Amino acid sequence: MDTLVDIPKYNLSEEEEKKDILRHYRTLLRMLKPKLKPGDKELVRTAFEMAADAHKTMRRKSGEPYILHPLSVAMICVEEIGLGVRSTICALLHDIVEDTDINLEDVQREFGVEIAKIVDGLTKISNVLDTNPSQQAENFKKILLTLTDDPRVILIKLADRLHNMRTLDSMKREKQLKISSETVYVYAPLAHRMGLYTIKTEMEDLAMKYMEPDSYRYIAQKLHDTKRERTRFINDFIRPIKEKLEQGDFNFEIYGRPKSIHSIWNKMKKKGVAFEEVYDLFAIRVILNSPPEKEKEDCWKVYSMITDEYTPAPERLRDWLSNPKSNGYEALHTTVMGPQGKWVEVQIRTKRMNDIAEKGLAAHWKYKEGTDSENRFDKWFHQIREVLANPDTNSIDFLQDFKVSFLAEEIYVYTPKGDVKMLPIGASALDFAFAVHSAVGVKCIGAKVNHKLVPISYKLRSGDQIEIITSAKQKPNREWLNFVVTTKAKSKIKDSLKEEKRTIADEGKYILQRKLEGIGAAMNFPNMEELATFYKLSSPLDLLYDIAVKKIDLKELKEFTVAGDKLIAPKPVKIIHEEKTEHETTNRHNKKDAELIIFGESSDKIMYTLANCCKPIPGDDVFGFITQGEGLKIHRTNCPNATRLLSNYGHRVVKTKWVKNKEISFLTGIKIIGLDDVGVINKITNLISGELKININALTIEAREGLFEGNIKVYVHDKDELEDLVDHLLKLPGIESVDRYDTE
Repeated sequence: MDTLVDIPKYNLSEEEEKKDILRHYRTLLRMLKPKLKPGDKELVRTAFEMAADAHKTMRRKSGEPYILHPLSVAMICVEEIGLGVRSTICALLHDIVEDTDINLEDVQREFGVEIAKIVDGLTKISNVLDTNPSQQAENFKKILLTLTDDPRVILIKLADRLHNMRTLDSMKREKQLKISSETVYVYAPLAHRMGLYTIKTEMEDLAMKYMEPDSYRYIAQKLHDTKRERTRFINDFIRPIKEKLEQGDFNFEIYGRPKSIHSIWNKMKKKGVAFEEVYDLFAIRVILNSPPEKEKEDCWKVYSMITDEYTPAPERLRDWLSNPKSNGYEALHTTVMGPQGKWVEVQIRTKRMNDIAEKGLAAHWKYKEGTDSENRFDKWFHQIREVLANPDTNSIDFLQDFKVSFLAEEIYVYTPKGDVKMLPIGASALDFAFAVHSAVGVKCIGAKVNHKLVPISYKLRSGDQIEIITSAKQKPNREWLNFVVTTKAKSKIKDSLKEEKRTIADEGKYILQRKLEGIGAAMNFPNMEELATFYKLSSPLDLLYDIAVKKIDLKELKEFTVAGDKLIAPKPVKIIHEEKTEHETTNRHNKKDAELIIFGESSDKIMYTLANCCKPIPGDDVFGFITQGEGLKIHRTNCPNATRLLSNYGHRVVKTKWVKNKEISFLTGIKIIGLDDVGVINKITNLISGELKININALTIEAREGLFEGNIKVYVHDKDELEDLVDHLLKLPGIESVDRYDTE
């Protein structure tokens, strides 16, 4: 794995080290120069000296002095996010309270309340994704509270995470996986939401480099190999447009830039196509230098020039000029048919819009005067504050809900009066009702979308106009939770259901009280908890509810003993033959233990199963995950569930590696597509069974309009054997593609 080898250890003499640190510091000052006011330089120097002194005995995993990390984070803040002096100071101090003897009071004394508050926010975040899941959600809420107070906390944290991703090479493999998954799961979507597209893209690419190294290298190599012909194509495409723009007296830049490796990979997976068939490997960007009052007009003029030259695909026009995204992104995107019959995406924006696209929120402040664009962020923050104000949002669902509600792309819909509401993609008419007001949501029985009657579960599209229909008799039911995606709607529905549950549970209270008095026990919380545990329920409320709806009839109460007025549950009887089964299971698994080394444990004692969601086979990049109740499960690192597991439950991940073992075969599937030629099936089966001596478990072939698609389940010993089989099949005449799939 050439990209994943350890980078050479930092190895300088003490004198050279000091020079290196100073070189970094001077570069930072140079970047800050345009933003420095009188007195600022001294403050930055004080912060640098304080951090350098506090971290002086610390080193990073690569061996370099720790201070180079805060310096690099500060440079990313200034250069790539466009933040100023205060943020630079906070970036230099961001690890100081957590890792050194300096405390928050020291920071406040030296730099004032504002900076101390941001440093405090950054300290809270650093613990965020490390502990148990419910604690993560709790901490994540703290981050968001700080975010809504001062967004710079998140921007500096993103810079910190980006630098960690750039220097991930010297970390252990399991740490690389954990940090990469968190990055894709929370930080990249957050960067996107803050409008930092460049940072979001780099984070996704770097995460992919560690999580799916083979695919990453494959696409990087392909991009490298096709660079020359791509450059030639871009130049041919740009030439006539450039001439038109020059004739139109525009002040402009035009260039082509490749799409990110991660987005190309996503397209290949989503559309099931090879690299060569991904048509938009790059985008052409036109950046105009236009005065504010002429921005829209100029962009549309340029659009008109481009579509005069090349035919556009009308359904691929994206107009974010009239309706910018909630993270402030403004541009005009169109896809046109270029030379050689290739589709090309063109993005048209002005210099101001480009700044906002690359620097996001920080650039907003620069262009804030006289516009209302920052209100979009304010609205977003307001929605987050509203959700955080709800005391019940501390569950593990919080992180998931936050992702769906606040980090997703959004759609724009209209109220009957024409007011715009922003909702996440996938939102329903019911989400809209709750967005209008909780009281409207709970009474919603249907909606009119563009004047047509629709059910509450109707999925909204951008541009829809919605009128909500309510009824005083309506009340939420559990099914509603399947129709909504916004956190506000979910939490309000759960609140209503809980309220109703409490009302019903009151009836159960009287029934239980009578029964307990009958056996001489008190109606108190410890006794209700004892009963709830006995019936395997999570709370006394669930117990009372189940009694009220007659799910529990309490006939087991006669088996309880009463001491004083205290209830004591009967001891469960141990069943001998179950233990025997457990013993047999262990033995059965021991044979398999030969193929995996599970680090940090004694592997002959560990039972494990291979996860059904991704069906790993020896040779796949894998990790072990300790489940609740099902022992250790082995997943592929590119399993659909891997990102969620690694980022949410990092502490339950076990480092795992295959050992060669030729005795055990694994079932896996391959999908073959090719030309439906006479004898093609015969050739395939002869190759698999005859030549390669691989056992076939099942074979289905469908032929349609001259093409055939075959799904074959085969037993292989490891990934090498599977790859060898794929190579042999691709060499057969008429075979178009061979892909692995996970068998049911």
